[in-house]
Amino acid sequence: MESAVLVRDVMTSDVKTARPDDTLREVIEKMVKFHIGSIVVVQEKRPVGIITERDVLVQLPRMTTDLNVTRAKDLMSCPVRTIGEGETVEEASRFMTEKHIKKLPVTRGDKLVGIVTSTDVMRSASRLTDLYEEMKWIWRHLEQ
Repeated sequence: MESAVLVRDVMTSDVKTARPDDTLREVIEKMVKFHIGSIVVVQEKRPVGIITERDVLVQLPRMTTDLNVTRAKDLMSCPVRTIGEGETVEEASRFMTEKHIKKLPVTRGDKLVGIVTSTDVMRSASRLTDLYEEMKWIWRHLEQ
């Protein structure tokens, strides 16, 4: 019997978001306030882009406009790649590796319901390894 861990089991549900017209200053302040590395840009609860710390660090020195003038839509990566909440963590890991991304918004239909990160994927793998080792120990002792 094969059991798969689903994205919904490891994702963070409390996703911090911004609107496309939010200023870059607002986006950065939210990232700092909540100690997070990305903001999902949404329009009517649908993810339309993502802004990561790396986006800010790479683009900020090149920008000549004011942080109060630049909008999230001017900096966000789009179209944003997403994954359905019912997909497996293995599929999320494969997709993230293939596309070289570390943060993946999670959707139910076309609505944002969470975010899964490479750290979440690693944690789930670690938990599965621990569970497997515990089950091996139990089986070994049941056979005796």
